[in-house]
Amino acid sequence: MQQDARTDWDARISLRSDEEREFTFPDLDPPKEVSAVGGVGQVTIDWSPVDGAAGYLILRGTGDDGPLEPVDHHSGDVLSVPAPPYVDTTCIPGTPYRYAVASVPEVTVSGRPSQTVGAVPLVADGTLPAVSVTVDVVAEGTELAKPWVPMIGSERLSQLLCTDRTAGHEIGVELEQALRRMHDEIGVRTVRAHAIFHDDTRVYTEVDGVPAYDFTVVDAIYDKVLAIGLRPVVELGFMPRELASDPTKTVFEYGAIISPPASYERWHDLVHALVQHLVDRYGLDEVLTWDFEVWNEANLEVFWSGTKAEWMHLYDATAAAVKAVDPRLAVGGPSSAAAGWVDDLLAHAAANGSPVDFVSTHTYGSPPLDVRASLERHGFGDARILWTEWGVTPTHFNPINDSVFSGVFLLRGMRSAAGRIDALSYWVASDHFEELGRPPKFLHGGFGLQTVGGLAKPRYHALTLLSRLGPVELPVDVRGDGGGSLVEAWASRDRDRIAVLLWNLTLDQSKAAGAPELTRTVHVQLPGVDPSWRVTATTLAVGVGDIATAAADLGDWPTDEELADLAERSRLVSTPLELRDEAVELILPMPSAVLLELRPRRS
Repeated sequence: MQQDARTDWDARISLRSDEEREFTFPDLDPPKEVSAVGGVGQVTIDWSPVDGAAGYLILRGTGDDGPLEPVDHHSGDVLSVPAPPYVDTTCIPGTPYRYAVASVPEVTVSGRPSQTVGAVPLVADGTLPAVSVTVDVVAEGTELAKPWVPMIGSERLSQLLCTDRTAGHEIGVELEQALRRMHDEIGVRTVRAHAIFHDDTRVYTEVDGVPAYDFTVVDAIYDKVLAIGLRPVVELGFMPRELASDPTKTVFEYGAIISPPASYERWHDLVHALVQHLVDRYGLDEVLTWDFEVWNEANLEVFWSGTKAEWMHLYDATAAAVKAVDPRLAVGGPSSAAAGWVDDLLAHAAANGSPVDFVSTHTYGSPPLDVRASLERHGFGDARILWTEWGVTPTHFNPINDSVFSGVFLLRGMRSAAGRIDALSYWVASDHFEELGRPPKFLHGGFGLQTVGGLAKPRYHALTLLSRLGPVELPVDVRGDGGGSLVEAWASRDRDRIAVLLWNLTLDQSKAAGAPELTRTVHVQLPGVDPSWRVTATTLAVGVGDIATAAADLGDWPTDEELADLAERSRLVSTPLELRDEAVELILPMPSAVLLELRPRRS
């Protein structure tokens, strides 16, 4: 059954829905001031941002006249990046390359390439290249944005009620524990999941052709979510069987129906009835803090069997139903794959008067793009931006999900999103996740931040490091071979603590297991710091905080005793460092991250 679901998924996931448009994208100028600088094992490309660009596509060629092709960092999804700089580690050291950068107004469209610039990645000579990081510890600073706090993704929430077991672990109990941990330890505020209208919630039936609603299961689900301290992001989908125009159109092993409704009027009435029920049960003040998201990834044929026009009709009917309960309730979409259909929804809504309180979309393998330009083009500049799915890979059962690389990738994406995106929701909290079947073994490349059994993967550890940043962001200057592109830093201050998070990462997933030539010596300078303060370094690296390495010799399913031992051997490790001349020296392999925390010494 699992293989059937996976075969079906693999056959359909790459099929995009209608990309025909009745509007045109702006003809953006190519970036100016493009530069490319070769370093050991890498080339760093930089450029000046372009107004109206959602992102940028990096192009590369060899020889004087060879074709320019997009640099593929092997993410399996969007290759465009939101902002400079970009580090190319897919190059061959010693080979001359030509680079150009194209502005991207939307993921399916790229503009004219810039003028080309040349660079040669350097061959490693046995010495470690150096990067200097200078933190202004006495600056007033600014508020530190935390895009990981607003939202986390989850398996469909009906699984909170599931008493089945995976390898002896009760699914509902452990999913609830995983979500509680996200709230209690990381500070996450909301959870977004699919399928509140799937038939296992029993919300809709027809008796003698007359619709009947039953929200008993929904109540049990949301009662649990609220008891954890979270709020739900209500993704309105999929289609109840008795309301579907074609109930044979399904996705996932659990058979979610992706058909348009047989009656848009009855769909509208169902949505209205649910939202009114939620307001009656939980109170308007509470539900005004929730978001109502229309469907999931309708721009993929695997998730919507209708046309784009039919989905826009669905959006209009859904938004009208939500607003009929109270016009202040927040509704949005398109909840699309690969940042698609954002402009399509906004152009449609502008023409038809439909409300869009937030734009939601998804991407994997790259930092999230900057869709603010799309909002401003269509007159929705006040709408919030919610990336309701984001991760290192869109591929199920991919070993990279269990790797240190994926944890450091999470740091890079969150830093990129800070201050320009209202929520960046990692997909998902737990390996109790069933889209293509239940987990076949303990480490199976699952999307979860936590394993079956509740152990932290490197991505969860990365969130832990982020959660230890202080409320005030401090200015940082990063220079050297790969400084600011390969090696990045995020610094903060509390009342009596300075926290500096550093990492070394390329987006190139072919090097996920590591690349010795990308190791860097990092000199962290802290001018003005009290020389009596003590320094602690908490490390995430291959073999440290690394559950995949720790579990390498275990069987498919560890015993309870092995799980306890594994939790100890895969934890983050903190060690003291010496502060000399207002500076700290460390070595950062790729991939790895270190959180430096400086505190007064206690007598």
